[in-house]
Amino acid sequence: MVASLRFALPIVLVAAASAQTPCERLRSLALPNTTVTAAELVAAVSGRPAHCRVAAVLAPTSDSHIEMEVWLPAAGWNGKFQAVGNGGWAGSITFPAMAAALQEGYATASNDTGHKSSETPGAKFAYEHPEKLIDFGFRAVHEMTLKSKAIITAFYGREPKLSYWNSCSNGGRQGLMEAQRFPEDFDGIVAGSPAANWTGRSLGALWVGQAVHKDEASYIPPAKYPLIHNAVLEACDRLDGVADGILENPTRCKFDPAVLQCKGADSSSCLSAAQVEAARKIYTAVANAYPGLAPGSELGWATYAGPKPFAIGEDFGKYVLFKDPNWDYRTLDLVRDSALAVRNDQGTTNALNPDLRAFFARGGKLIQYHGWSDPQIPPQHSVDYYNSVLAAMGGPGKVQDSYRLFMVPGMQHCGGGPAPNQFNALGAIERWRETGATPDLMLASHVANNRVDMTRPLCPYPKVAVYTGVGSVNDAANFVCKAQ
Repeated sequence: MVASLRFALPIVLVAAASAQTPCERLRSLALPNTTVTAAELVAAVSGRPAHCRVAAVLAPTSDSHIEMEVWLPAAGWNGKFQAVGNGGWAGSITFPAMAAALQEGYATASNDTGHKSSETPGAKFAYEHPEKLIDFGFRAVHEMTLKSKAIITAFYGREPKLSYWNSCSNGGRQGLMEAQRFPEDFDGIVAGSPAANWTGRSLGALWVGQAVHKDEASYIPPAKYPLIHNAVLEACDRLDGVADGILENPTRCKFDPAVLQCKGADSSSCLSAAQVEAARKIYTAVANAYPGLAPGSELGWATYAGPKPFAIGEDFGKYVLFKDPNWDYRTLDLVRDSALAVRNDQGTTNALNPDLRAFFARGGKLIQYHGWSDPQIPPQHSVDYYNSVLAAMGGPGKVQDSYRLFMVPGMQHCGGGPAPNQFNALGAIERWRETGATPDLMLASHVANNRVDMTRPLCPYPKVAVYTGVGSVNDAANFVCKAQ
C-alpha cells in the first residue's frame, strides 16, 4: 500500500498542476503556514506590465510574521522565476527590483524577512526574538521561495522551468545562504557585494568607528577624503599599466598615508599624525576579524568613518550580540568579540559555509561580484569566501564550471564609482545555466551624461584586465583577461 501511494502521488500533482487558477481565486489558495491576504489583477502602468499581484503572510513559527508578494505577468511570461532580496536589516519588500524583473517577463517575488523597519528600525526586531532573527537570517527567503513556486504553478498551470536569485548587499548574502542551505531552491544565483560575513562586517565597521573617534584629533573630515584618494591614485594608478584613475588590482597597492602627514599645523592639504594613524587602521587587516578597506575606497569612507558609528554594526552589537540596548560600541574588543559573534551566530546570519557540492551537483550556477572600492562591505570578504570554497572543494578545477567571482575595479557598493560599473550578471548566469556558455568575462560600461564613455572586461578572479598597449584605454576590445 505504501509503495502504491509513492507512485500515485506524482500523477496527482501533475494533474493538479495542469489546471490554471484565475488570479482572484488565488486568494483562497491553501498553503502550509500561509495566509493569502490579496490576489488581484493589476493593470499596466508606467511601463510596469499588467500582472497578478499576490500578497501573503508566512508564519513558519508562532513568532513569525513574514510579508511577501508575488507578481505574475498577465501575458508574456518567460516561464522563469526571479526572486530578489533586501538591503541592510531589511524590513520592507523590495518593489523596485520586482518591477524590473516583471518588465523582463519573470514571475517575481520579494519579502520583508519578517519585520517592518517602520515599526522596529534596524535590528530592534531581533531583540529577545530569536525566531525573528532566524527568519531574517535565512528562513524567510526559503519559505518565500517555496510558496512563490506553488503560487506560480497554480496560476499558470505549470511550475517555473528555471528559478533565479538576483540581488546585492544583504541580498547577496541571502543568495549565498540559499546555495549553502537550500541548494534546490534556485538554478542560478547572482550574489552581488554580499554581506556574507555579517558578524565580521558589523564589528569591523565599529572598529573603524573606534579608530576615527579615538579622540577629536583622530577624526578625518570628509573634505579630506579626496586628498587621500588622489594620493592613492598617484602612488598606485600606474601599477596596471594604464593611468586612468582606476586600480585594477588594489591588493598590489602599498600606500602609506604618512606621505600626507602635515609638516606643520593641520590644514586641508595634509593629515595630522592622529589622522594618519586612523587612516592606516582603516586600510589594515586585524587578525581574522577585519580585512581592511581596499585602497581606492576613500571617497566612501563616511559609511564607516563618519560622525556616528555604522548603524548596522551598532545595532548588531546592541540587539544581537550583547542583547543590551545601552551597549556602547567604544567598549568593543574586536578580536575577542568577533570570535564570540561567530560562535553565537552558528550560521544564522553568516553565509560562510564553503561546501557548495549539493548546489553544484544539481547544475546550479553561481556568479558573485564585488566592487574593489566598496566602502561598506570589505571586498576582501568576497575573495576570502571564494578561496574558502576552492580549499574545501579541491581547487579551481572542481569549482570553475559552477562558480565565478568577478571583482569590479573602481566600483563602490553594488554600483557607482568612476569606473565601468554597469553589467548584466543575470544575463550571464542565464546563458551559463541554459546554454552552457561559461562567463569567461563580462562586459562592463560606465555611463556619463546618458552615454557610454568607457567599457572594460570584468575578468573572473584571480584574472584581471590587462591593456594590450594598442588603442583607446576606454575600449574593452583593447584589454585581455590575464592572471597576475
